Amino acid sequence: MSTAAAAILERADHNEIAIRPLQPTIGAEIGGVDLRQPLSPAVRDAIKAAILQYKVVFFRDQTLTDEQHAAFARQFGPLYTHPSTSRDSTIAQIHRISAEDAARYEKKRARDVRPGDAYHTDTSWRLVPTWGAVLRAVTLPEVGGDTIWVDAHLAYEGLSDELKQRLDGLHATHDFRAALTAGGHDYPVVAHPLVRTHRETGQKILWANFTQKPQILGVELAESQALLDEILRQYKRPEFQVRFSWKPGSIAFWDNRAAVHYAVRNYGDFPRLLERVLIADEPLYADL
Repeated sequence: MSTAAAAILERADHNEIAIRPLQPTIGAEIGGVDLRQPLSPAVRDAIKAAILQYKVVFFRDQTLTDEQHAAFARQFGPLYTHPSTSRDSTIAQIHRISAEDAARYEKKRARDVRPGDAYHTDTSWRLVPTWGAVLRAVTLPEVGGDTIWVDAHLAYEGLSDELKQRLDGLHATHDFRAALTAGGHDYPVVAHPLVRTHRETGQKILWANFTQKPQILGVELAESQALLDEILRQYKRPEFQVRFSWKPGSIAFWDNRAAVHYAVRNYGDFPRLLERVLIADEPLYADL
């Protein structure tokens, strides 16, 4: 598909969906599909192909129930129930992303995460993180509350050759124990490669979670911090990002292996609420 086109039409089973890139390599809006209805295999495959190409895709004007939200996500793989998921929903896999919960969590981690640095990927504390996430707008402020996604492959490609070589083979910790323990869930600290190879696209991904006290193993603390600062600097470069403004009926669906994201909290004490469904990767390793 040509990223230069203002709109790209994909024909599938007599259905036509429109894919409009928002940035050259990350972010696209998809129209012409009703997510309340089951997808044909061809439309499902076209959406998955767009996610692999653009890392995150967006849908507008989609009013879904919890059941429809989960049913849409389930067409792309088995759903994962996060251990900190609230039981307010009748669907176990619906995870509430509320401003109140975020504020409480941010107070606890304030000494670990500097303001503006909370770029992250979901469930990286697991040995096999979830591959996809479908996030639905529920209650939104009139303005503010955007979300930023970063093309983590482009972030890697933007590194100097010297830094690429330095990071190759290094692992960083992902420590989510405090939040997990508070919810009665036990899981050890894991470490993932800072440079991962995406198993479907083959792209190299610069992958760190700055909300989970990352530390690079096998190097001095000062060098670990310096290298992490370089990675964070890449994530913050606007040319590697797409910024999405939520509206009622908005849905974001992203490849958790290929993008990191950042929630912009500039809406005061408004009770903003989004709901997320996670899609498990590699059913063989679902329990890891």
